[in-house]
Amino acid sequence: MVAARRGVEGRLPLSSLTRLEGSLLDTEGDVRFALDFDRDSLQVPYVELRIEAELPLECQRSMERFLLPVQIVQRLGLIRDEAEEAALPPGYEPLLVPDDGQLRTIDLVEDELILAVPVVPVKPGSEAVERDWPAPQSEQEHFAQDEKVNPFAALSALKSKPNT
Repeated sequence: MVAARRGVEGRLPLSSLTRLEGSLLDTEGDVRFALDFDRDSLQVPYVELRIEAELPLECQRSMERFLLPVQIVQRLGLIRDEAEEAALPPGYEPLLVPDDGQLRTIDLVEDELILAVPVVPVKPGSEAVERDWPAPQSEQEHFAQDEKVNPFAALSALKSKPNT
């Protein structure tokens, strides 16, 4: 694919991405992707991956479903062993090519989408829930009494005792 400078385009249903499924609220929708294989000016083989999707997530502020728009453009440097990783130019992520030379498109797309899911999904534009929760009156009275007691009073009593 690199030598021929070929590309692949397609669509995948979210339901076909089984590893991503656990991070989503549901699997309605699809993913559009394109992979372009080539060599750069330094003759480094790469695949440029472009992904567009709307991931259905649950907002952790409002607990409502929302669609997170995802647009990814990632250049992956194709390497045969981990020692080649250091030779990749800046801006390239390493992609270890299997011994048979076959890359699974669905795995590449799914890996990038898994990385795009936020740890705590929050719907854009939702307001943070911030509120002061006052202590009940009985707790306020308890704390007010504790403030009058000096916690070091017992130590001063021990200090004033003569050693026996």
